[in-house]
Amino acid sequence: MQYRPLGDTGLRVSSLGLGTMMFGSWGNRDHDDSIRTIHHALDAGINFVDTADLYARGEAEEIVGKALAGTRRDAVVLASKFHNPMSDDVNDRGNSRRWIMRAVEGSLKRLGTDHLDLYQVHRPDPATGIEETLGALTDLQRAGKIRYFGSSTFPAHQLVEAQWAAERRGLSRFVTEQPPYSILARGIEADVLPAAEAHRIGVLTWSPLGGGWLSGTFRKGATGQVSSRTELMPGIFDIDAPRNAGKLDAVEALALLADEAGLSLIHLALGFVLAHRAVTAPIIGPMNVEQLDSQLGAADLVLDQDVLDRIDQIVPPGRNMTAGDAGYFPPALTDATLRRR
Repeated sequence: MQYRPLGDTGLRVSSLGLGTMMFGSWGNRDHDDSIRTIHHALDAGINFVDTADLYARGEAEEIVGKALAGTRRDAVVLASKFHNPMSDDVNDRGNSRRWIMRAVEGSLKRLGTDHLDLYQVHRPDPATGIEETLGALTDLQRAGKIRYFGSSTFPAHQLVEAQWAAERRGLSRFVTEQPPYSILARGIEADVLPAAEAHRIGVLTWSPLGGGWLSGTFRKGATGQVSSRTELMPGIFDIDAPRNAGKLDAVEALALLADEAGLSLIHLALGFVLAHRAVTAPIIGPMNVEQLDSQLGAADLVLDQDVLDRIDQIVPPGRNMTAGDAGYFPPALTDATLRRR
């Protein structure tokens, strides 16, 4: 396992991070098996564990807390996130100071720790000024409840705006960004990754397997529900949907390339993300030890330049295969009143 600098924080994190979204009611409901998977990842050298209050409404954080109880906590760079609704209360969500102060206490309790190494804003909040959010996070940092903080799925211009606001107001800044990135979702190559590199922001990418599209499960000829996510989000994971036809064609071409290179499709996909100079580490999201083992072998993989060139021919740089791959739709696109006089 390699260890890479996390921006300019001085921290070093494993070249693969462990995501925990699939532990609990959203995936593996067996807590003991989920804990075994986390321990297996740590034993393999992974030292970065990422979770969020949203995942199974706090259940994933509770599982992580059980897994890290005792001496294992000190060996892990532990990250969580806030922003999404955690109750029917209209204020139990978003990026306001009020919610940040409450959300962090909930995460700390569920995780069984007195601090988070990294606390991330899960999505932008158009209703909250960035200085409000940065101010609250800076106060948490000074209080010792978090060590660093970052963003997730922020557009490039908002990343830059946050850096300027922090400098202007004498606040701490985002030191990481967690965007979606895979061979099938390359949109961030145009602006987010260059902005992160320019501002020395560590990049911890999510969904390097394209939500499972690059796991080898989604192939032509497959029938029925090929993934547990198909029923939850059929528009994104339905292999028969016309909108996904181009993605399915790309997967077939990538699978052939992987075979020619003597790699599994999973390793090809992870090797691609690891190859980008701005990426610190992709966050993998296995449900069990078997899935984890299928991905661990890519930790030290370096793809040949000709393989990377072939990938560029299949999915051009800067292109998302479908709109949903972006992970976030800014109000300028979803609210028609913002586009018309």
